[in-house]
Amino acid sequence: MNLHKTLATIFGMTMLSRITGLIRDVLITRAFGASGYTDAFFVAFRIPNLLRRLFAEGAFAQAFVPILGEYRNQRGETEIRQLVDHVGTLLIWALLLTCVVGVVAAPLIVYLMATGLKANPAVFNTTVNMTRIMFPYIGFMSFVALAGGILNTWREFRIPAFTPVLLNLSFIAASLLLAPWLPQPIYALAIAVFCGGLLQMAIQVPALIKIGMLPHFQLNPRFALADPGVRRVLRQMAPATFAVSVAQISLVVNTNIASHLEAGSVSWLSFADRLMEFPTALLGVALGTVLLPSLSKAHADGDPLEYSALLDWGLRLTFLLALPAAVGLATLSEPLTATLFHYGKFDARAVMMTSHALIAYGVGLIGLIVVKILAPGFYAKQDIRTPVKIAVIVLVATQLMNLVFVPRLALAGLALSIGLGACLNAVFLYWGLRHRGIYVAKKGWGLFMIKLTGALFLMGGTALLAAEQFDWIALQAHAGLRIGALFLVVALCALVYFGSLVAMGFRPGDFKRSAT
Repeated sequence: MNLHKTLATIFGMTMLSRITGLIRDVLITRAFGASGYTDAFFVAFRIPNLLRRLFAEGAFAQAFVPILGEYRNQRGETEIRQLVDHVGTLLIWALLLTCVVGVVAAPLIVYLMATGLKANPAVFNTTVNMTRIMFPYIGFMSFVALAGGILNTWREFRIPAFTPVLLNLSFIAASLLLAPWLPQPIYALAIAVFCGGLLQMAIQVPALIKIGMLPHFQLNPRFALADPGVRRVLRQMAPATFAVSVAQISLVVNTNIASHLEAGSVSWLSFADRLMEFPTALLGVALGTVLLPSLSKAHADGDPLEYSALLDWGLRLTFLLALPAAVGLATLSEPLTATLFHYGKFDARAVMMTSHALIAYGVGLIGLIVVKILAPGFYAKQDIRTPVKIAVIVLVATQLMNLVFVPRLALAGLALSIGLGACLNAVFLYWGLRHRGIYVAKKGWGLFMIKLTGALFLMGGTALLAAEQFDWIALQAHAGLRIGALFLVVALCALVYFGSLVAMGFRPGDFKRSAT
C-alpha cells in the first residue's frame, strides 16, 4: 500500500469535510452570531460529542483496531466475523443505555457542563431541550465508529473520511431551510445533528456489505461477553476510556470556565476551535488514521524497524505541514476570522475575541497534531496505560496553566492552556517512545529542522507584511474583495514557504512511503 497515495486520498476527503464545515460555520455565524443561544447550542452539542469521543471513536478505536488487525493477520474469517458481531453488540447496547440516561438526566448534565448558563433560565432550558434532541447522535456514531474501525483495518479509508461531510451538509440545510420556519431558530441546529448522525450511520452499511463485514447484532449481550476477543477489547477499553476521559474532563472544565466569562465566550472559543481543527483534522487525524492499521500490522509481524520508520515518516510530514499552519494561524488570525465569520450578527468584537483565541491555539498547534501521530505508537502495541499516565499529568498541568493565564488573558488564556498542554503531552509521548527504543529517529533531523525554520521565518514575515495591506473589518461590505484578498495572501505565503524549501533541496518524492 502506498501510504503517500492513501494519505492523499484521506487528505482530500478530509479537506472536503473541512470546507463544508467552514461553510456550515459561516452560515451559523451569519444567522445566529455569538450570543447566549449559540452558547447554548455549543454546550448542548459538546455533551453528546464528548460521550461519542469517550465511548465510540476515542477509546473504542484505540482498543478495537489493533486487536481486529491482529485477528485479520493471524485468525480465520469465522473468528474475525464473530469478534465484529460480538463487539458491535456490546457497543450498541452500551450506547443505547447511555442515550436513555442522557435524555432523562439532561438538566443535571447541562448544569455540570456549564454552570454559568444557570444565570439565564431561558438559555439554560434551551440547552437542556437541545441536549435531549441530540443525545441519540451518540448511538448513531457508535455504529459509525465500529464501521470506521473495520473499514480502516481493511484499508478502505474513503467512506470513513467522507462521513463527516454528511453532518456538515445537514447543518447547512438546516440553517438555510429549517431555521427560518422555527419559533426558536437555534433548534434547527439540534435537529441537524440528529439527522446528520442518521445519515452518517446509513452510509456505512453498503461499504461494510461490500467487504462482507456488516455486523449482526444480538438481542442477548451475554453471548458477546463470553467471547475472549471481546474481553480483550474491554480490558483495553478500560484504560483507553480513562485516557480519553482525561482529555474530555479538561474540555468540560474549560467550557465551564468559558460559561462564566463574557456572554459569547463559549461561541468564540468554539469558532476558534473550528479553525484550529482544520489543520488538525487534515494532518493529525488523516495521518493517525493511516498509521494505526499500518503500525498494528508491523507489530503483529514483529518488524520493529518498519514500526520506527513509519513513526519517523509521520513526524517528518507533520512538521513539514503543521508548522506553517501554526504560523499561519498566529499571523493571519484576524484575516481568517473576519473573512470567514464577520457577517450578519457576528460583529467586530466577536472577530477580535475569536482571533485572540486563534493566536493562542496556534502556539500549541504542533503539539495538538503531533500527539495524534505519537499516540498510535503506543496503541498499536496495545499499550494504552502509558498514554493514560501522561494524560493525567497533562490534565493537571493544563488546569494549573488556566489558573495563571485565564485571569490575565481571559478567553485566549483557555486556548493557550490547551495548546501548551498538548505540547507537553507530545513531549512526554516522544520521550516514552525513544526511551523504550520503539522509535529511533533517522539521520538528518537537524538539517531538516534548520531548513524548515528558515522557510517559516520567511513565510511569517510575508504573512504579517501582506496582511497589513488590508483593513479586514472595513471590508465587511465587500465580501468578494475580502475573500480574494485572503486567497492572495495565503497563496503568497504558500509560495514563499514551499518555494524556499524547494530552493533548499526539498522534493515531494522524499516523503513517499509504502507499507505492506
